[in-house]
Amino acid sequence: MRWVVCAWWLVLGHVFAACAIDRGFSEVQPTPCRHDCDPQPIGPLNRDVDILFVIDNSPAMLAKQTSLKNNFPNFINVLGSVPGGLPNLHIGVVTTDLGTKGAADPQPGPAIGMGPGACSGTGQNGNLVTNGSAMLTGTFISDIQTGDGSRTTNYAGSLASVFSSLASVGANGCGFEQPLEAAKRALNNNPANAGFMRPDALLALVFVQDEDDCSFAHSSLLDIDTTTLGPLQSFRCNRFGHVCTQGGTTPDLMNVTGPKGGCASNESSPYLTRVGDYVTFFKGLKTNPANVIVAGIAGPTLPYEVELRVPNGSTTAIPAVAHSCSYVAGTAVEVADPAVRLRQFLAQFPNRNTVTTVCNEDLSGALILIAELVKQVVGTNCVEVDDIDPAPGFQVDCVVAEVQNYGHVNQTERVLLQCDNLADPPASTIKPCWWLKEDATACPVASQRLLQIERSEPPPEGTQILAYCARFS
Repeated sequence: MRWVVCAWWLVLGHVFAACAIDRGFSEVQPTPCRHDCDPQPIGPLNRDVDILFVIDNSPAMLAKQTSLKNNFPNFINVLGSVPGGLPNLHIGVVTTDLGTKGAADPQPGPAIGMGPGACSGTGQNGNLVTNGSAMLTGTFISDIQTGDGSRTTNYAGSLASVFSSLASVGANGCGFEQPLEAAKRALNNNPANAGFMRPDALLALVFVQDEDDCSFAHSSLLDIDTTTLGPLQSFRCNRFGHVCTQGGTTPDLMNVTGPKGGCASNESSPYLTRVGDYVTFFKGLKTNPANVIVAGIAGPTLPYEVELRVPNGSTTAIPAVAHSCSYVAGTAVEVADPAVRLRQFLAQFPNRNTVTTVCNEDLSGALILIAELVKQVVGTNCVEVDDIDPAPGFQVDCVVAEVQNYGHVNQTERVLLQCDNLADPPASTIKPCWWLKEDATACPVASQRLLQIERSEPPPEGTQILAYCARFS
């Protein structure tokens, strides 16, 4: 029988230990695991999850919104598989339309454009939208489990149907999309959204868009004077919001047609808000930044190329960013542009981010991936583990550790011993200690066992448990 000894490495990479059959622990040289030896986060369970969908409502978004709504049941099905059932959910929707008001502007700038894509005032200002849904009481979905296992909701019909009504935001919004700023305005003590974000809940931000973030600091980006900024088109967001090491180190070079490489947010742009500022804001919403989950359904960052294109209503070709992906929905060709700033934002949340392409008629895979990430962060007391010995009884080989300040530079770890009497419950003289219990109700998968921690006193607030258990190769 072949089995794997799990060498484990807790986040900072400075503590190594071995899973040992005799429940002792000693330092070893790290041995790569050959099969499923990733750390398994175990509690503290946080079943409260606030999910904010930031949906692009600019022109050409209808097909993407339809796919989002059609596949939302897949998202809920995954969340429903969390041990203990569906988490306690708040779900809200905001749009990317913030009109002509930049983050640093005291007042909105002059209105621009007419019809779909026009921008004026503060747009929808990060306020949660309901689109007049008669199914919902309030401005966001609330679906909470009560003590007896039933659920208290504020909507009629199914969860999927009420979400569909909220996500039907249309495609007439401002063509200068500001998803990052919209999320910030939604959560920055916005009185219109009171009660949505719970202090101790996990927070998940889901961005659905077909152009990059253009959260501008000043409405001067929308100036009708084209001498400095060029034509009044969303390409200004690329020209002044991105910088590329290949072919785009200055705004003038970004304006030149041809392929670009090594593109990132222009954090010194005088027009757009720094991506780093948004990272700081959203991480600061929670005592533990690991309680913030971010996800993007957007255009891939490559290829990145500037081309000449004739805009609607014109006969003159002007610089524009080439679409980085496309797909056919029905008889129409749907497209998306490189989401450079958004993806840079997402990458700053290690182990708490996921990103997939919006260029897919079926967004079920993207939504399942997001829900799986949320499910992982919610936590479970079920451990994936195998019997490593053919002798009678269930023999395990695990390391279980308490972690304080999980994910921070001041993280500390303490290895827990296995309880010395494995009765149910164990009469152990060592506390805290751990043991595994077979519980088909809590952990229905055959390879799972319920991890129990025996204590003489409660753990410090914020304690995270990580389990590393040997699996068959």
